[in-house]
Amino acid sequence: MTDLTHFDENGACRMVDVSAKPVTQRMARAEGFVSMKPVTLLTIQQKGMSKGDVLEVARLAGIMATKRTDELIPLCHSLGLDSVAVSFAFVSDTQLRIESTVSVFGRTGVEMEALTAVSVAALTVYDMCKSIDRDMELTGVRLLEKSGGRSGHYVRGDSTGD
Repeated sequence: MTDLTHFDENGACRMVDVSAKPVTQRMARAEGFVSMKPVTLLTIQQKGMSKGDVLEVARLAGIMATKRTDELIPLCHSLGLDSVAVSFAFVSDTQLRIESTVSVFGRTGVEMEALTAVSVAALTVYDMCKSIDRDMELTGVRLLEKSGGRSGHYVRGDSTGD
């Protein structure tokens, strides 16, 4: 059985002590998808939503959320992130792909930050477009890649990323 690092020997939750870990360059990449009606996707592409440029607002929301991951996910470490990027691709006439890449020079990884960026960006797309499409679906939020630290480099085997 794998040790659950967020619990002590008595079962009490705790923040993992990373003070003895070496500082290394760490990176994580995540993706998620928003499925919608073709007219919704076209409206986003044409920047036709009355609330503004959906993708730029979603990008900003994803970046801002990344910097607050420790406030959203219990026991996450506060990190001084070095970079956050959020990108978008229209993968069909009904699907938007969101990808985030986060990096830090630190003692703990940034997987949760990358996943948070994608999740909040997707939620922002939904919020900005719900007036024309309440049937949108947020799916496929997952880690694509991570590097740095003791566990080394991980790349998802069925990755659809670049």
